[in-house]
Amino acid sequence: MNDLWTGAALALVLEGVCYALMPVAMRRLAGRMAETPPERLRWAGLAGACIGVVLVWLARR
Repeated sequence: MNDLWTGAALALVLEGVCYALMPVAMRRLAGRMAETPPERLRWAGLAGACIGVVLVWLARR
């Protein structure tokens, strides 16, 4: 459970750094995401989740 909290905190840190360092680019990205079809977002999210699982698996090996 501790690893879950650490991972969630790291995700928040990375997102916060992105907004702090490049707020204009993040606003543009959010606008583009709003225009992206839901099916494409769904596949991108699934791909990201799969890559994340593989990376965690490799790190734990």
